[in-house]
Amino acid sequence: MKISDVFLAIDRAAPFATQADFDNSGLLVGSQNWEVSGVHVALDITHRVLDEAEAAGANLIVTHHPLMFSPRKTMTEDDYEGALLCRMIRSRIALIAAHTNLDAAPVGTNETLAALCELRNVTGEGEWWRVGDLPGGTTLDTLCALLEAKLHTTVRTYGQFAPDHPLHRLGISTGGGSDSWFDVACLGADAFLTGEIKHHHALAMVDAGIVGLEAGHFATEEPGIFALADTLQKWADEIQWKVRITRSACGGYALPR
Repeated sequence: MKISDVFLAIDRAAPFATQADFDNSGLLVGSQNWEVSGVHVALDITHRVLDEAEAAGANLIVTHHPLMFSPRKTMTEDDYEGALLCRMIRSRIALIAAHTNLDAAPVGTNETLAALCELRNVTGEGEWWRVGDLPGGTTLDTLCALLEAKLHTTVRTYGQFAPDHPLHRLGISTGGGSDSWFDVACLGADAFLTGEIKHHHALAMVDAGIVGLEAGHFATEEPGIFALADTLQKWADEIQWKVRITRSACGGYALPR
């Protein structure tokens, strides 16, 4: 198996052509002609993730967040990103990032989070958000408890809403997706979940009568990267390629479980 085979497998699940104009998804380090010894999947590329990949014998790392999100003019080890890039090049470890294309994909971060939230009648495929109906009897308190249990996080709420405030329709956008609140509001969402909520978005949401739920960038995206690892594992099993696919539980920093 070559790097190009894994790239095409990801492209079928989350087409790279759908990434945002500002994004930097794709093969970022290495060569498409390299033979793959193993694939390590993580949310971010960090020195800890590189340690894990080397220990697992993997020479390809697949992440959600890309490197070189902003253009570089130098490739030195004097900054964090440069040190990571130089280390990968020395170690002949390739990097593929699936970022906004994975956010929009049917098997991506938002679709995975919608399933964890137990949403029904979900809409928004192909967008960087999803909207769906919550189970009957869901209150602000019960939704926060569900999210904290499933995402291993603490949920911060925006707005003066009582714990027993009834919720019927939830919009979600993983990571730093608070600018999608208006899109989901137009589809009837009375609550909006994302990783990070900007101050002016919070003010506008509360004024519109929408409950804001902030669960953390990492926590809202981690399930999606595990889903991508499962997709790659099933693909490798189906074509009977004996390449080990491993995954990182976090992108280089510890969270309480």
